[in-house]
Amino acid sequence: MITYDHPVATTAPLEAHGMACAKHSRGELEIWHICIALRAMFPYISPGIHDMTTASDTHSPLDSGVRQLVAAIGNRFAVQGEFIGGEKIDSGHINATYRAIYRQPDGSDRRYIFQAINRNVFKDPYTVITNVERVTRHINARVLRLKKDLGGQTLSLFPARTGASWVEDEHGAVWRCYNHIEGCVTYDIVANTRQAYQAAHAFGSFQDLVSDLDANSITATIPDFHHTRKRFARLMEVAAADPLGRLAAVRAEFDFIRRREMLTGLLLDLIQAGEIPVRVTHNDTKINNVMIDAATDEAVCVIDLDTVMPGLVLYDFGDLVRSATSPAAEDATDLSKVTMQMPMFEALVEGYLDAAGAFINDREIEHLAHAGKLMTLEVGIRFLTDHLEGDVYFKTHRPGHNLDRCRTQLKLVECIEALEPSMNAYVHQVRRSKRG
Repeated sequence: MITYDHPVATTAPLEAHGMACAKHSRGELEIWHICIALRAMFPYISPGIHDMTTASDTHSPLDSGVRQLVAAIGNRFAVQGEFIGGEKIDSGHINATYRAIYRQPDGSDRRYIFQAINRNVFKDPYTVITNVERVTRHINARVLRLKKDLGGQTLSLFPARTGASWVEDEHGAVWRCYNHIEGCVTYDIVANTRQAYQAAHAFGSFQDLVSDLDANSITATIPDFHHTRKRFARLMEVAAADPLGRLAAVRAEFDFIRRREMLTGLLLDLIQAGEIPVRVTHNDTKINNVMIDAATDEAVCVIDLDTVMPGLVLYDFGDLVRSATSPAAEDATDLSKVTMQMPMFEALVEGYLDAAGAFINDREIEHLAHAGKLMTLEVGIRFLTDHLEGDVYFKTHRPGHNLDRCRTQLKLVECIEALEPSMNAYVHQVRRSKRG
């Protein structure tokens, strides 16, 4: 049996954490977040400038068999140059990803990303690619209408020589090709408020640029992905069956979730009432899905668009709150380390509203803090459900791993609840300052 005690959180000024949130005019902000979040709209790459790296971007050389496979796949895409080598990027958890190097006629090297989609996760990889293609084309067209002299980079799909956006190999694997974004890094953990601001600004910019894209034109590749009420119902079903006899040992966690059943339908009810709209959303808003310019430390673009689906912008912001505001690891066993850091939340609100404040409505803004609590609860529900079922969905590395993950989420829910009045007050303060 465990208890969840309220933490003491600081509310130190953002400047003390290395970030000053400057105020800009509406016009300056529009140009700024377009230029920073999406630097260019064509798959042009300045070869040989910098590598794209990450704190966990491990890679390994290709053995002869894989080298031949990557070269053969590359020959089927409309890439330029002669294949001279590459490496496997090992930091991803879902798809098989390779970085390939092509020698250009002028002697320079250009790099591309080849990726085989995991069909165990994405049952219909063609729909995934179609969604990505539709979103990137829409963004390209919109930015070119607004600013015609862009000179940087963004994520772009290269076509196959057949004209399609993918190729299928003889084993049935579906491959796609992206430009390699040069001069950028990614981070796995939000270390300071500047990084929090940049991540929120990047996702807000992404949402703004697809805000006029009809959500019905995008297919839900994982139906009911953020339907918290259904996630709750599934937990109740599994708990009633208790297939492995684990429920008695997790009664505290189960009761914590059950007492919060009313939270699971609040946003769904607002959709039904027509108060918040379904939009095109990213659905995987972790900081390691934001490319950061290595020279300026500013966000360049959002990557990993496989989960782009119809949804709520609140789901995206809420998951960012969940993943960015606590210093503890997702599977921490010392719950005293789990806390909701107000300076991080404040930075997220500033960055997000700087980018997305022009298109989201008042009801969406009013529920930003609630969204953080809801998404954290939803993930806790999913971890506990998987624990009761025998760890069949999430990959685990030790006994009780999913239960540890669940406990960190529920502790964070409690932390958010303790600070929710302050969080709502800060959202209101920022909204008023930007509209005043």
